Order: sequence, then C-alpha cells, then structure tokens
Amino acid sequence: MKIRTLQAIGIAGLTASLLYGHEESVATRLATSSETLTEIMSAPDSGIPQELLEKSQCIVIVPGLKKAAFIVGGKYGRGFISCRSNAGQGWSSPAGVKVEGGSFGFQIGGSETDVIMLVMNKRGSEKLLSSKFTLGADASVAAGPVGRSASADTDLKLHAEILTYSRSRGVFAGLALNGATLRPDRETNTELYGSGLTNRQIVMGTQKRSPAAAADLTANLNKYSARKE
Repeated sequence: MKIRTLQAIGIAGLTASLLYGHEESVATRLATSSETLTEIMSAPDSGIPQELLEKSQCIVIVPGLKKAAFIVGGKYGRGFISCRSNAGQGWSSPAGVKVEGGSFGFQIGGSETDVIMLVMNKRGSEKLLSSKFTLGADASVAAGPVGRSASADTDLKLHAEILTYSRSRGVFAGLALNGATLRPDRETNTELYGSGLTNRQIVMGTQKRSPAAAADLTANLNKYSARKE
C-alpha cells in the first residue's frame, strides 16, 4: 500500500512538473496574448465571427494552456481578461486569470493550446469576475462557431453565457471546456498594478493606470472590436 501511495505521489508530481515547470514572465504572456488575438482575427475564414466579438461583454485569452497526462491528467494556463467599459466603447485594462482543470484516465502525453473565451452577457461577466467559477457548472458554456461571417442566430449561441475557442498546431476551432475552473491570478495583478486590486476593480475602471506592457493587447482588442452593439 505504501509503495502504491508513493507511486501515485510520484506520478502526480511528474504531471505537476510538466504543467507548472516553465512559467513565462507577465510581459511575455501579455505579448503572446496580443499576438494570439491578432493571428486568429487575421484569418477571415477561420477566425472568431465578427458579430460575436462585437456583442461580447468580456474576453478571456489564455495563450499556451498546458495539458499533461501520465495516468493522471491535468490542464493549467495563465492569461488575461478584459471587459467593455461602462459606456460600451473600448476595452478595460487586462486582469490576470488562471485556468485549471483535471481529468483522470490512462493516457500519456502533453500539449499546449491557445484558448479564447467570449463572455456574451452580464450574467456571464459577473461569474467571470467572481473569486472562482467552473465552466459548465457555474456558467453555461458552448463551443463557439468559427468563421468571421458565421451566423450567431442559433439557440445554443444565443443562450450560452460563454463561448470557447481553441487553437492547436495551427487549427482553430470551437472547444468545449466544461469542468475547467477560472480564478483571479493575484500574483500577476500584483506585478502589474500593485497589491490589493481585484479583477473586478481592474476591469471596471477602479484602476486607471494601464501598464505599458498591456498597450498592444488593449490596442488590438479595440482594433478588432471597439464598440459593442
């Protein structure tokens, strides 16, 4: 029994090392998030539908969501959220977010996937700005349609609070992320803004100073969708 317990601990430690072993700087994650958005929105036939981006309340960008599995699987990523201003024009300063989730199964392997989530209504944004929530349990989620001119007029897309997308090995598609948990990344926020600010305070305008490292990401969000209809 002790041997099995030690083996389980060792396997879990290996999975954790694969997930957490290499951490990029905050500035690098901001730059990569901006590049990810630009590359996806520059592909007219396989990007996010313009209509959905314009109607979204908030956006979550997680570049390089890590998936590792060695008997016990897991998901881990760090990215940023931004929401519309109260006037409905322009995007807020970005706040840090962590995405975590796990699954169990007999599998060995690892991968990295860029993830984008569109939060489509006020209820979804309230969940996003809470201390922690789980996709599919605390907020309804669906794989988003792909293609800049794709129609958003389906019940699934109209009623889902969050639409999710992924890009892996150059392929961009809708992605179901049920079970993934999102929580504020306090370490990132402290580095960007100083201690004591919540994600809600950052994206709702309490924090007026946007860090220089976030300028490209905010500019690209405004470039591709400056106004909410």
